Amino acid sequence: MAKVTGGEGAQAMQQSDVLVIGGGIAGLSLAARLARHGKVTVLEGESAPGYHASGRSVAFAHFGLGERIVRAMTALSLPDLAAAPFGVRHPALHIANTAQMDALDELEAVHRQYGCDYSRISPEEARALLPVLKAGPEHCHAALVDHGSLKLDTDAMLQANLAALRSAGGVLVSGARVSAIVRDGSDWRVEAGGAAYAAPIIVNAAGAWADHIARMAGARPIGLQPRRRTVISFAAPEGEDVRGWPFTKTVGEGFYLLPEGRGQLLASSMDQTPSDPCDAAAEELDIAIAADRVSQATTLPIRRISHSWAGLRSFAPDELPVIGHAAGAPGFVWCAGQGGYGFQTTPALSRIAESAVLGLPFPEDCTAAGLAAEMFSPARLGA
Repeated sequence: MAKVTGGEGAQAMQQSDVLVIGGGIAGLSLAARLARHGKVTVLEGESAPGYHASGRSVAFAHFGLGERIVRAMTALSLPDLAAAPFGVRHPALHIANTAQMDALDELEAVHRQYGCDYSRISPEEARALLPVLKAGPEHCHAALVDHGSLKLDTDAMLQANLAALRSAGGVLVSGARVSAIVRDGSDWRVEAGGAAYAAPIIVNAAGAWADHIARMAGARPIGLQPRRRTVISFAAPEGEDVRGWPFTKTVGEGFYLLPEGRGQLLASSMDQTPSDPCDAAAEELDIAIAADRVSQATTLPIRRISHSWAGLRSFAPDELPVIGHAAGAPGFVWCAGQGGYGFQTTPALSRIAESAVLGLPFPEDCTAAGLAAEMFSPARLGA
């Protein structure tokens, strides 16, 4: 039970060991780990966890995303994700036109480095996997198929971490939008949703709003850039069971496409439109671009968009996660900037963040993979 202070007429102060601001996958996965060490309260501004980026992610774990550090975290995370009920093996098909061959060669080297179950395949073999892929080197000159990629159930991941948090005695408070943060002696005091909370440690896992939270606490912002990504949903060809089709992605600019059930497909132009923090919505131009790129490369007849949505993916200036204590703000810890790879790196990132919050040794397997705490520290960004 959280400690409550304050006399009659005063606002009740709920005391914890750690306050985590943000109930997306970053905040919940870290909170679930921290709750094994003390009293943890997660403050989520919306009515349910994962409302913004986490709840709108098409999470597919593969190596065609990010650079060396991101791929190392992906490799460290895949075994845990594959062992869980929310990670299902599903092939990833990476296609390259004639101008993208160098990028495909580099991607193959990454798959070779991590011992992936993959094959370099011909355009004809690619079309055997994705029958609607158009012929011609301008669409697919060569391809790579990774048989060990994972389709992730994002809601199941959020709920599993929430269950772990609660079983360890932690608390999620929904509808708790932060309105004030002040340093009060050895504690931080946070006003959120009409209640007051206190803890010696605050974790800033507020996603697109993380710089805003930092300013409220008097910490230096990191220059976080939210970027909008749009996804469309449309019907598969009539009578076609597309569940066996691979997740398909161009290695450079283009699109991705994946099955969503028996007769539905999802697609995105992989747009990265800069945005202010907001409740993102799909815009007509982005919807049209996504549909056009799929139509240009495939024979799919997109006659009607069944559904569309957008979410914000947040990036630090160097596009790497920011995890660690802020300079000049004792007990203020960053856990932000997961970009578009938060779900597929969650097992590794949450352990790295746990070590940062509690001052524990950096995880040994992460060190063995060539990672180090300073790669994630806000100090690299002057924060």
